[in-house]
Amino acid sequence: MDTKYPALVAHCQCGAVELSAWGRPITVNACYCDDCQAAARRLAASADSGRASRVNDGMEFMVFRRDRIACTRGANRLQAMRLTGSSKTRRMIASCCATPMYMAFDDKRPRVSAFRAPFGADAPPVQMRICTRSKRSTKKVEAGVPSHPGYPLAMMIRILAAWPFMLFSRPVGALP
Repeated sequence: MDTKYPALVAHCQCGAVELSAWGRPITVNACYCDDCQAAARRLAASADSGRASRVNDGMEFMVFRRDRIACTRGANRLQAMRLTGSSKTRRMIASCCATPMYMAFDDKRPRVSAFRAPFGADAPPVQMRICTRSKRSTKKVEAGVPSHPGYPLAMMIRILAAWPFMLFSRPVGALP
């Protein structure tokens, strides 16, 4: 792996924060779980909200191995948005322009879900919709993308299969 040149680069709306990813995402999802829908509504209500990766009240994510994504500029501008005080997830938002950048778990899970929109035109297309049983929006969704009521087994296997490789690799950088 060439750590000098990332495969994908994300920028906040004003360009002060940059995420770099080495390698392709494990999966690209549109999530409609209750938390993602609540976060989408909160971000939409923000007067200065930047590009949110939302679609029909869900959130679009690209899931990466934790050791293959890093904040390469502006880490000091990232602020955690938690849905509740006891939330184990934090959505990291660029404070300079309110652009959602990624979501991480407090327990250091081996994956990071980066919001798709900041990667711009280079972002791969959504591969599946997950947690659609919680979807509240009545808007039509585009055909051709599989929908799953929960977390599909194939997605979980891909995520779990990536984990052993992290045991023997060096992280490319850090995420706050």
